[in-house]
Amino acid sequence: MASGQHDPEASTSSGLRGSTSRPSTSTATTNFSLEVFDNEVVPSSLGSIVPILRVASEVEPEHPRVAFICRLYAFEKAHRLDPKSIGRGVRQFKTGLSQRLEQDNASTLVYRVKKTDGREIESFYRQYYEHYVRALDKGEQADRDKLGKTYQTAGVLYEVLCGVSKTVSPELIAAAKDVHEKKGFYTPYNILPLGAAGASQGIMHLDEVKASVDALGYTRGLRWPSSFEQRRQEVGELDLLDWLRAMFGFQKESVKNQREHLLLILADVHIRLEPRPEPLNKLDGRAIDAVMNKLFKNYKTWCKFLGIKHSLRLPEGRQEMQQRKILYMGLYLLIWGEGANVRFMPECLCYIFHNVSAALCGSLSRATGIISIVTGENIKPSYAGEDEAFLRKVIKPIYRVIDKESQKSKNGKAPHSAWCNYDDLNEYFWSADCFSLDWPMRDDSDFFKSTRDKGKQATQQESESTGKSYFVETRTFWHIFRSFDRMWTLYLLALQAMIIVAWRGNSPSDIFEKDILYHVSTIFITASFLRFLQISLMKGTLGEEL
Repeated sequence: MASGQHDPEASTSSGLRGSTSRPSTSTATTNFSLEVFDNEVVPSSLGSIVPILRVASEVEPEHPRVAFICRLYAFEKAHRLDPKSIGRGVRQFKTGLSQRLEQDNASTLVYRVKKTDGREIESFYRQYYEHYVRALDKGEQADRDKLGKTYQTAGVLYEVLCGVSKTVSPELIAAAKDVHEKKGFYTPYNILPLGAAGASQGIMHLDEVKASVDALGYTRGLRWPSSFEQRRQEVGELDLLDWLRAMFGFQKESVKNQREHLLLILADVHIRLEPRPEPLNKLDGRAIDAVMNKLFKNYKTWCKFLGIKHSLRLPEGRQEMQQRKILYMGLYLLIWGEGANVRFMPECLCYIFHNVSAALCGSLSRATGIISIVTGENIKPSYAGEDEAFLRKVIKPIYRVIDKESQKSKNGKAPHSAWCNYDDLNEYFWSADCFSLDWPMRDDSDFFKSTRDKGKQATQQESESTGKSYFVETRTFWHIFRSFDRMWTLYLLALQAMIIVAWRGNSPSDIFEKDILYHVSTIFITASFLRFLQISLMKGTLGEEL
């Protein structure tokens, strides 16, 4: 075997010999260092260096010096991430990595062709880009998995190159820019390989999947913002969720997730329809209606409870109606995807969707004066125009209220009536008073100022709390008895019956005798007393309405 090749057994034996020459280093530490490079066992706080170590292991058989340079850069990056080695396992990891670098420095130096390490990694990156990246990039015929891995490796090598070399040639900068632009195109997917590179995958040829993709791709009649026009020309056809992202400022990765989510739901319902739709490669309206009814069941119930009309307005025309329904479903899923912890407040999500969907209807309507006379474009909704605008301007303010209330709990030590949990905050959206927030939401509203306190004269301390909207739960020592009252009642009644049988009879079958059965019937008197006791305790444990 050539000295530049990687052999696990040879590495282990050489590592053990190296450890004997260092009395201060234990065998366990050396074994850990070798395990790190063989299995990439890296501390969680240094997870960003895992791709660098993986690339080092891949290129080591052919270019040992390049692998050494990658590991050296990984060591420097690990030191920058945790200079004091306070993370769990970081000090041990650094020690093992340092030993490995000392051991490989001299042995890999003979494989260096250029005068410096910077020139060596630069030459290797140029060769890798020419022989692998450009050679594998064959358009739609390219192997998506192999090319995606190649782009990831090229990205890591360029990061190492920039960390080692002070100057990078314009040629390599242009190559790195090309890799960066196309790396996202070939990123690993979850289930559906959407995009031109995944068109050859078998799952994309299923009729139900093709029908869902075609339905999402119907964007006729939609006005795109001018900032997206250039991107449309560069990337190609965009779908309805891309339009929602352009109009409302959703996150790019969230749009990717919810696109696949919606496609899979539609495809699953479409293929299960009875009788079978004809043709199968065209999305059936029954599938859209079924998904829509499930998604908006809670929203419609919320609107009915508040006595307001829902904002799911549909135009005339079959294609336009189907497009609008998919827009509504995509909008709801995108709001749910961006919501994070706000998902635990379902009525709050209903409030957000009610206003955003109304803005969607307005931006699609030409009869309401929504078209700008100056630009001729649809006037954008209140929260729009920038990437991640929805997260920063809608979700983040609500999350701040949640976070502020959670801090008042003092890790569960504060009384339950002194702070608000998700249910308490969600109660604010159970009444039409929530519409006092307006849209766009006013920063000076009661919800964001945390001054809501119905039915009581708030003190200065209480004015800093959001307060319970309708009901205050007061938890006392007796709360555990009220919460498990049925269990305590069952235990006490069973104990009473067993004592009577054990005292009066000789066996459990004696319970059916007249005298014993008469005495056992007293458990109903005990049950009545326990029920009276429970009602007496309820006032002190349940709380009071505001």
